[in-house]
Amino acid sequence: MAGELEDRAKRVFGDHYPKAVAFTEMLAEQGVERGLIGPREVDRLWDRHILNSAVVAELFPAGSRVVDVGSGAGLPGIPLAIARPDLDLTLLEPMARRVAWLTEVVDALGLDVDVVRGRAEEGPVRERLSGSDAVTARAVAPLERLARWCLPLLRPGGRLVALKGESAAEEVERDAEAVRRAGGVQPSVTTCGAGVLEVPTTVVLVERDDTSRRAGARRPVKAATRPRKDR
Repeated sequence: MAGELEDRAKRVFGDHYPKAVAFTEMLAEQGVERGLIGPREVDRLWDRHILNSAVVAELFPAGSRVVDVGSGAGLPGIPLAIARPDLDLTLLEPMARRVAWLTEVVDALGLDVDVVRGRAEEGPVRERLSGSDAVTARAVAPLERLARWCLPLLRPGGRLVALKGESAAEEVERDAEAVRRAGGVQPSVTTCGAGVLEVPTTVVLVERDDTSRRAGARRPVKAATRPRKDR
């Protein structure tokens, strides 16, 4: 890694930087073979994937209960868990081979993270993970679908944090009404990592309507009583 990029990564991960290096190496060595990333992504893992994910850590209050929906290769969930070990983080993924990968990473890095196999829209998953403070998603689905899947996992006032691309503003304009019908407040666009990334991470934020009384809205489970890792 070039010196400047290494300095930026150390700024983001601090004392946990070695774990970020270990995760990046695992992804570089196994990601293509296991269908987690494309071949062209190996040489740009730090900027495009690892730091792109980690910089959104600034959006979460201390101790937040967070669900990473469609975690896949572990983005943004694993970088978030490394940068912010205070978060009560669950990686939610429906595919068995990716669940196996996530479990291997969590074990290898010694992360206090839960790995759950399932989809956000499934009843048992909603029962288990509802009342979360935040839900993240990266390259999972359009905003309209994300709102329908993810908002029921949130407590009233909780936030969907969706990592998006350059067309985020257009997507917000297009799907704003669908988001409202799903129980969300007007979505907004922000950026993270302006001092770290050449191209800051674009994020769409959707707060769950705090007047909503839809089923599943409950207070977060305290960390001391949450179930241990799903292995």
